[in-house]
Amino acid sequence: MSSDHSIFVRYSSASTIILAVYVDDIVVTGDDHEGIIQLKAYLSFYFHMKDLSLLRYFLGIEVAQSPKGLSWSQRKYLINLLKEIGALGSKSIDIPIDPNIHLDQNLGELLASSGQSRRLIDK
Repeated sequence: MSSDHSIFVRYSSASTIILAVYVDDIVVTGDDHEGIIQLKAYLSFYFHMKDLSLLRYFLGIEVAQSPKGLSWSQRKYLINLLKEIGALGSKSIDIPIDPNIHLDQNLGELLASSGQSRRLIDK
């Protein structure tokens, strides 16, 4: 059985609480409101914590909550990425590259600096 050392789940017959940890950020969710309050109080006794209330952003993902459920979006992340590469005003197309193009390492010009390309690939 595999496990993820950054996700912790407490199940009971009537409820579930999920705690997700990423570096110094923690997201606590579930359907046991009282249990979540108790967990936050317990953690804040041992760790300096700041409760940011409802989740709005996490790891570059915007989270919107409504009575119908959660909506996740990476709009802000994509806008910042487009700004960085100078393509904010670009228009979208169905196919970003001609599928019949054959790439060859011996054709084209070398980039003066590979730093920006590496950053974009990392993202």
